Amino acid sequence: MRDVTTAHPVQELDVQPSPLALLLLGRDADPRSERGVECPGDLPSPSDPDLVERARAAKEKLGEKVFVLGHHYQRDEVIQFADVTGDSFKLARDAAARPEAEYIVFCGVHFMAESADILTTDDQKVVLPDLAAGCSMADMATAEQVAECWDVLTEAGVAEQVVPVSYMNSSADIKAFTGRHGGTICTSSNAKRALEWAFEQGEKVLFLPDQHLGRNTAVRDMGMTLEDCVLYNPHKPNGGLTAQQLRDAKMILWRGHCSVHGRFSVESVNDVRARIPGVNVLVHPECKHEVVAAADYVGSTEYIIQALEAAPAGSKWAIGTELNLVRRLANRFAAEDKEIVFLDKTVCFCSTMNRIDLPHLVWTLESLAEGNLVNRIEVDPETEKYAKLALERMLALP
Repeated sequence: MRDVTTAHPVQELDVQPSPLALLLLGRDADPRSERGVECPGDLPSPSDPDLVERARAAKEKLGEKVFVLGHHYQRDEVIQFADVTGDSFKLARDAAARPEAEYIVFCGVHFMAESADILTTDDQKVVLPDLAAGCSMADMATAEQVAECWDVLTEAGVAEQVVPVSYMNSSADIKAFTGRHGGTICTSSNAKRALEWAFEQGEKVLFLPDQHLGRNTAVRDMGMTLEDCVLYNPHKPNGGLTAQQLRDAKMILWRGHCSVHGRFSVESVNDVRARIPGVNVLVHPECKHEVVAAADYVGSTEYIIQALEAAPAGSKWAIGTELNLVRRLANRFAAEDKEIVFLDKTVCFCSTMNRIDLPHLVWTLESLAEGNLVNRIEVDPETEKYAKLALERMLALP
């Protein structure tokens, strides 16, 4: 291996939706969740033929006051207005490197905008075009759940041995927890280095919130076994684990995952190999362990892009990551006779990332151009202090 007419009258029931159901229905908001539903003001119609020109005019009016960041998973209609593109951490650092920009418009999801707010100056204002652009993975670990997990580790007598390592795809609250408890943040590019550092500080790692990146890095890149890893389920008493299991484990993996990358299966790999002889299978480390084991190459979003840039003409590739990026890469390299296909037959966009569309971007830019600050993302000072500490530990990694 290389790198889803009755004959009787219906009785109406007085059923009260749960808070989560209200969030999903867009009828409530949770300020401590990645989900948000408010979008004050009227959005332009998506059928407005002048949307592109309106976005261009508003951006030109703002000039250097605005800096637009576009994540790789954004749709093309949004990416065309990005000043820079990249993964979440690269974009946050790009924003920090532009202190003259008063407004940072982050075309991504909520946790990314939080990271940008943590790394930029107090004078800069980070804006998310749609507050409903959250992240299902980040939602799978709340501050309350992680605090309860730490209590479980303490009762098992192992907390002092545990160093938390949190994936960049986590809320500011989780990053702050990590900072308070001597841990670090990681990206999919430097997860191995982060784990190596963590094991120099302690005997065990609590990896949040993506179980697959943690497992793949520990087993594939660091030589651990699957038996060295246990899965902590925040919805079960004591995480569904015994004290002895926690004592024996090296990697305590949080039960979280990416809804896009989790779709890929070994069957997807086998199917594409049968359909396209000689195909290279390249997947993101957020995929399941068995998928990573069946792939030819494994790497971060930036690694995937670089691998395709370096690939010889005529080569064939099946990519296991978000569809917007795969489609963009297929179009980009078509002239070089590189065949690039989506790993799964089922089309799958990141639904929350795709909430950032052209109408929301136009509304955001026009509001800012008129002097109206909308959808600002602000991390409170205490949370920012410890989240930044965890990020700085990552930046200091060799």
